Amino acid sequence: MFTSGFRSFATIALLTASAAIAHAENPMVGGAAMYADKNIVENAVNSKDHTTLVAAVKAAGLVETLEGKGPFTVFAPTNEAFDALPAGTVDTLLKPENKDKLTTVLTCHVVSADAMSSAIAKMVKDDGGEHDVKTVGGCVLKAKDDGGKITLTDETGGTATVTIADVKQSNGVIHVIDKVLLPKG
Repeated sequence: MFTSGFRSFATIALLTASAAIAHAENPMVGGAAMYADKNIVENAVNSKDHTTLVAAVKAAGLVETLEGKGPFTVFAPTNEAFDALPAGTVDTLLKPENKDKLTTVLTCHVVSADAMSSAIAKMVKDDGGEHDVKTVGGCVLKAKDDGGKITLTDETGGTATVTIADVKQSNGVIHVIDKVLLPKG
């Protein structure tokens, strides 16, 4: 009886450890585990640091797109990044009549590729210190390496830093950033 009980305990412990190891390669985001076998939306909804981004994605009608096959690289601004925008900006963007503008802002955070930070860093190095990143929304971001951290400068001159890189998704990758990237004009 002791042996079979021990075997059951050992089996459960092994399965639990295996599950933890399988997900250990992905960093936690917003206090939540991020699973490489879930898509961008399925993971983002669990991050307490990305509730504004998730609300904006829903308001823009981009949920189905970001649940799609991809691959996508999403530079995901935190709630603090949205809060740093001028007062009223987020509320204005979330209004139905501003859906097109919101969609443009959000798609300026998305690239049609699965670009891990090492690939971005290599492109930056190969291009002499700065690499143009063309987004789904038509924006061109300037990627740079700032002491081992990737930065992205938007078309208005604002610069975001990747604070959590390489969060693998079933349809791409998320890089958490500390500023909202804006299109020109």
